[in-house]
Amino acid sequence: MARKILKNKPLVEAIFEVRWELQEAMQQMRIDPHYKILIGRIYDRVKDEYPFHEQLPTAIVPDEIAVYVVQHRFRKGKDQWPLIQIGPGIITLNDTEGYVWEDFEKRIHHIVSVLFEAYPDAENNLKINWSLLRYIDAINFNYEKENIFSFLQNNLKVSIKVYEKLFEETGVSNLPLDFDLRFSFPSVKPKGAVHLRFVKGKKKDEDALIWETQVQSIGYDAPSHKNQIIDWIADAHQLTDDWFFKMIDGELLRRFE
Repeated sequence: MARKILKNKPLVEAIFEVRWELQEAMQQMRIDPHYKILIGRIYDRVKDEYPFHEQLPTAIVPDEIAVYVVQHRFRKGKDQWPLIQIGPGIITLNDTEGYVWEDFEKRIHHIVSVLFEAYPDAENNLKINWSLLRYIDAINFNYEKENIFSFLQNNLKVSIKVYEKLFEETGVSNLPLDFDLRFSFPSVKPKGAVHLRFVKGKKKDEDALIWETQVQSIGYDAPSHKNQIIDWIADAHQLTDDWFFKMIDGELLRRFE
């Protein structure tokens, strides 16, 4: 079912990420022996769309220590989005306020194809073991004046209740200074797990409620071939989209439209 494009969407960042198996090296360290040439081979294939190369501070960390840590970014321009990130055993696509699913999906298809084209002898050497679609959303929230638990229940369909008698005659306020709620649920399509997280954070230097919706498949559940990853992407997005609109249905949906 086609969804409305929200004019005031709460999205902070959309992230697609895949990881692949690394080889055991000396002293129980793991490396990607093809990583150094992979950086250049990927850049050659994406530079028309993402010409701006940004080396991150993590790039000075030895590869055997920086496993699954991004070290390089390829952007459309300085400080521009979307962007591609790469590190030993990991590649990501990230977008922010300008995100539109149809565009993001095409870019995912592109980087997946690029990865399998650029990786030396990918059929034998590239073994995907992690696939993740992650959305980070945020809305401003006054924690000193409003009850976050009531807000979660009334606006995001999540009910958390702390025993009221804990606060009676104790001098303790029932408005939390901080909180971090996490839930994980098994998923059939795609096979893996759905993660929800609600945490106190900041949005443009103001207090905010941050919530994340993730679909993740790891190990044997992760799609291993290019076409399987493409199918996985469609299923993962359908699931995150379904959950997001079910949670915000009501006042928040009207606010975001």
